[in-house]
Amino acid sequence: MPFQTSGLHHVTAIGGEPQRNVDFYLRTLGLRLVKTTVNFDDPGTYHLYYGDESGKPGTLLTFFPWRGAPRGRIGTGQATTTSFSVPAHSIGWWKQHLEAAGVTTSEVVNRDDEEALLFRDPDGLQLALVAHPQGDPRNPWDTPMVPAEHAIRGLHSVTMSVDREDATAGMLIEGLGLSLASEDRNRFRFVAGDGGPGATVDVLVTPDAPKGLVAAGTVHHVAWRAPDEEAQSAWREELIDRGVGVTSIRDRQYFRSIYFREPGGILLEIATDQPGFDIDEPLLELGKSLKLPPWLEPDREQIEASLTKLDLPEENNPVRA
Repeated sequence: MPFQTSGLHHVTAIGGEPQRNVDFYLRTLGLRLVKTTVNFDDPGTYHLYYGDESGKPGTLLTFFPWRGAPRGRIGTGQATTTSFSVPAHSIGWWKQHLEAAGVTTSEVVNRDDEEALLFRDPDGLQLALVAHPQGDPRNPWDTPMVPAEHAIRGLHSVTMSVDREDATAGMLIEGLGLSLASEDRNRFRFVAGDGGPGATVDVLVTPDAPKGLVAAGTVHHVAWRAPDEEAQSAWREELIDRGVGVTSIRDRQYFRSIYFREPGGILLEIATDQPGFDIDEPLLELGKSLKLPPWLEPDREQIEASLTKLDLPEENNPVRA
């Protein structure tokens, strides 16, 4: 495979009530809202991006929150669990913190020498916090609710559930340049490069599970990193030559994207690392105001009237000397 991703870029999920989504991910999980924009294909709906201070690729979980959206069904043909990376000493702190916030958690489980704590967001999205024994050097977002010593460092991995492994494995290896790192019964771990937090996907083979239904509380797609537009364009041509149905390159303002489905039915994206989230607002103001692409600016008044106003905690946009 001539092109190899360096890891996860972001995960995009479907949510429900927008303010409830903001409260959970900012106040309970301690992430930063780095961009408030809209779904470019449905401008009456927010597209909210959560991540570290600047929204670096590999730290991002994004949402289309639709008020009143029906609950989805988690099952095969989906990314079923999104995992975040936390410090090794912090799992106990997180269990207490989440339970104090009214979130039901699992017991701490150990797999592949990693400790993991499983729970769900208010819409039922399956999440996990994972402590990698070698640690994670990425800098966290520091808030009064979740101090830096315990804070999320970024994405750790995603779990993709499929009814058979071989075709999906072929796409991950030949289409994304991943390699098989381990196998445990019906769970297969693939990694980009040397693996570790932000560069891992687990494929769970569950042929008897129901087919997933994408709606509130489920993942819409998983995005992988491309260094730049030139690499992405060449990558797209390579996928087409392999017989993969790939979209045209889409301008997402903060990155460029192509989309395709792997054989198990899961929607994948290859997104560029650049230009980033500070192209239209200063770093300290990220996420504070509604940002629209140029082609939607003429409709700003109508779009703003269709969206509920969000209340953000002050620490999302700190005033620093």
